Amino acid sequence: MRNGLGMLVFSAVTLCVRGVTVWSRKRAGLAGVGAVAGIAAVVVCLSVTSAAAMVVPAGPGAVAAPAALAAPAAATVAAGPVVALGDSYTAGNLLPLDLAARPLGCARSTQAYPVRVASALKATLVDAACSGAGVQAMTGAEPTYLGTNPPQLNALAPDDALVMLTLGGDDMGFWSTLDTCMTLSVTDLFGSPCERHFTSGGTDQLAARVTAEAAQVSTVLADIRARAPQARIVVVGYPDLFPQSGGCWPAVPITSGDIAYLRSIEVQLNAMLAADAAAAGDTFVNTYTPTIGHDFCQSAQVKDVEGLVPTSLAYPFHPNARGQAAMAAAVLAAIGA
Repeated sequence: MRNGLGMLVFSAVTLCVRGVTVWSRKRAGLAGVGAVAGIAAVVVCLSVTSAAAMVVPAGPGAVAAPAALAAPAAATVAAGPVVALGDSYTAGNLLPLDLAARPLGCARSTQAYPVRVASALKATLVDAACSGAGVQAMTGAEPTYLGTNPPQLNALAPDDALVMLTLGGDDMGFWSTLDTCMTLSVTDLFGSPCERHFTSGGTDQLAARVTAEAAQVSTVLADIRARAPQARIVVVGYPDLFPQSGGCWPAVPITSGDIAYLRSIEVQLNAMLAADAAAAGDTFVNTYTPTIGHDFCQSAQVKDVEGLVPTSLAYPFHPNARGQAAMAAAVLAAIGA
């Protein structure tokens, strides 16, 4: 299965020679590529070759979303720049790829929620978000397969009006966790083999990662405040990835028991982000509740988050255009725009 996916990736990349092949550091070669990585690489290739027909050049005015997906218009105009920080959920991850953004390896999109928010506010967007970013990428450079992203906090300035941050998923081992859960599913289709794996020895490793992340996110928020003292800082949570009950194996090969376990970890992660934001006097944006019932197991017409094999031009296990629009709407509502 893994070798077959490797050949599929090789074929897809070969077909992309007319365009640009984007490799994230989450994908490491063809030999032994996992289920997530193999399908993801194909989607990356298809996204980039399709992007030329869909992308709109980025600029201070940002990009308007399709009418059916656009976030509500704001009644006020931001007094200064809007800054986007964080991981692939902030960057948008090829939805479609913004060919004008640098470095290209950050996979920023013209349809990501920060672009939509800045457009609604009629504000200049400074987008520093990058696929694969964790806490270390806030103060250190992040290498990608197509360029190096500078430390994200370097993008901040004293006159910034709004700073948006989604962070934590990559530090939690987002991709490796999903890959492990999918791989283990065949060993116990009616049980929770992934939960057993991560709780063996009496400690829930994923829950422990959430706890450890809290202090680091708190430090990041303090650093943002020091660099952008006038800004409204909003911590944007993660949307609902997992169905509230059951699952959709084999479309997403994670058992129903492990779906429930992973959902509980996501809830803990969002609760941690909300607590850190409150302690810092910042705003937490709940994108989870508005997207319940729009998880990756739903139909293409309903889902806000794609599954293993996307049904729209989006990255596996990431928000599609509808999901990014929902996140933007939640941000605008939270800031009273």
